[in-house]
Amino acid sequence: MDNVKTEDYRMLLPPPRTIGTEAPLRWLKLGWQDFKKIPVLSTSYGVVMLLITLIIAWVAFHANNLVVVFALLGGFFFIGPALGIGLYLMSRQLANDKTPTLKRCVQEARKNLSNTLVLSLVFLIIFLVWARAASMVHIFFPSSGGASAADLAVFLSVGSAIGAMFAAIVFCAGAFSIPMMMDRDIDAVTAVLTSISAVLRNKKAMLIWGAIIGASVLVGVLLGLIGLVVTLPVIGHATWHAYQEVIDIQAWDLSATEQA
Repeated sequence: MDNVKTEDYRMLLPPPRTIGTEAPLRWLKLGWQDFKKIPVLSTSYGVVMLLITLIIAWVAFHANNLVVVFALLGGFFFIGPALGIGLYLMSRQLANDKTPTLKRCVQEARKNLSNTLVLSLVFLIIFLVWARAASMVHIFFPSSGGASAADLAVFLSVGSAIGAMFAAIVFCAGAFSIPMMMDRDIDAVTAVLTSISAVLRNKKAMLIWGAIIGASVLVGVLLGLIGLVVTLPVIGHATWHAYQEVIDIQAWDLSATEQA
């Protein structure tokens, strides 16, 4: 972590640090360590997230739209920041030498509940718009059995472009915002702007982190969704450590104290 640097800011926002491309693997390692410290609690949280996934898949499947099934499963990339609230708080408690409990997580989540709900609602709306967009992409799917490679390429290109646009928006806004709001009494706008600033400052590292998140979800799905019971909690714990390393929240606290 010697390459982590903090630059001078006017402290309108919590300042982001500049990190190296090896940082995402470090976050993943720390997330795995947190998972091993509280395996029962983390796995229980993973089971709940798995049940949500199964419900989403069941609803989409019975709508006779396989494209939407995969789109909704991929939607974890959009609503994941909100679903991981409990995991962030567990890692926060571990960092503060406290024993994580469900009761303590609920108590801490209530401290900044209004702002968190606002941002979670925004992510949910984007998720629903994304699901609708994924359904509309169906018009580009080759209807004939003898579809050419060019037809399939058009379908995949359009779907990928739309998905990438939504993913980029939510990833920038949600990478650090909700963990920050769980840690400090910060409004949703400040949290989102800080997250976007941090992502743009560390594009290469965050691209790697995004790829790791995507790969983790894919591995969980390929393992019959059961793998999500482990991969999603580990990513949630790792996200907390990513926030701790990238956002210099202590410098912002100090700035606020000096201004007061």
